[in-house]
Amino acid sequence: MKKVDLLMHALDSTFDQESWFAPFKPSMEGITAEQAKWKPEGEATKSIWENASHLIYYKERLTAKLEGRDWTQNLDGDETFHYVPQSDEDEEWHQVVERAGKAHNQLREALSQLTDDQLEKESLDEKLLDIFLHDAYHTGQIIQIRKLQGSWPANR
Repeated sequence: MKKVDLLMHALDSTFDQESWFAPFKPSMEGITAEQAKWKPEGEATKSIWENASHLIYYKERLTAKLEGRDWTQNLDGDETFHYVPQSDEDEEWHQVVERAGKAHNQLREALSQLTDDQLEKESLDEKLLDIFLHDAYHTGQIIQIRKLQGSWPANR
């Protein structure tokens, strides 16, 4: 199996192809803006919206790198949680979910154009694996938040 194929599998399993764990896309289904903005108590906690914003930022940034585009929106880790502004409007929340899907599809397309040699140059394969693990970690946080607020389906 080529590295690109293995990485494509990892990318899809963290986004919408359920395997050993629930991926990102199903974790976002049926959420309102109010639920997306809700946070458990505690200073270090993040909302679903903030986690989604954080993941979108890193996927869009990595896609720009893979495509050879300049990335001018350099944010530190904490700032990325506010990359996509929050709103009380469900329509704006749905646009965030759509943007996450678009970021996934653009990263997938950029990845599909790479050769194994290109992946090894600049350790892109390691950067991609890191982002996939990062997505799985934050998806787990999103699911935990949904469980705490009672919005995670009981049959999942």
